[in-house]
Amino acid sequence: MSRVFAYCRVSTVDQNTQNQIIEIKTAGFAIETHRLIEENISGSVAAKQRPGFIKLIDRMEQGDVLVVTKLDRLGRNAMDVRATVEQLASSGVRVHCLALGGVDLTSPAGKMTMQVIAAVAEFERDLLIERTQSGILRAKAAGKRFGRRPSLNTEEQTTVLKRLNAGDSVAKVAREFKTTRQTIMRVREAALKLLATKQEKSCREIGDTVLNPMQL
Repeated sequence: MSRVFAYCRVSTVDQNTQNQIIEIKTAGFAIETHRLIEENISGSVAAKQRPGFIKLIDRMEQGDVLVVTKLDRLGRNAMDVRATVEQLASSGVRVHCLALGGVDLTSPAGKMTMQVIAAVAEFERDLLIERTQSGILRAKAAGKRFGRRPSLNTEEQTTVLKRLNAGDSVAKVAREFKTTRQTIMRVREAALKLLATKQEKSCREIGDTVLNPMQL
């Protein structure tokens, strides 16, 4: 005979799982107290990282049934939910989600439902990425700069390079400007890269002049 388990999760200490338990019982599932797993943990945590859910999976066997009220009880996103359902299905465990009409997610109809949900999630993710990239491009075109503000302004960076060129150590310069050695080294590396770029450009210009005798 199949054993029926239920997994109920809330995100904050101010919430409780009572409404979920009532919803599961109202749907016709009789859950014995020792087979009801309640957990207080953020939905952003993957299912395999939730202590209560891990304990639940360890207890379940082939032929058992798991009931949840919503898909987010099974994972932090569509991909995580799909991985969780596939893991349970491979163990012979059926998974019912009440928010989807109580459909068994391991059945052919349930698998099709999961595929549609995963496709929609991927579509929304692609749209979000596209909108984000478009927003960044518009902001850059408007002159907005991204990333952390430099620890040293342009004038200070010039002074740092002068100190280093004069023979001062990186540690000494860092102490003088009350910053880290990494910051001073980044200033030096940026200056070296800029110098190398200018030298490469000059070499190309000289090469173009030699190769074009009409300019001689």
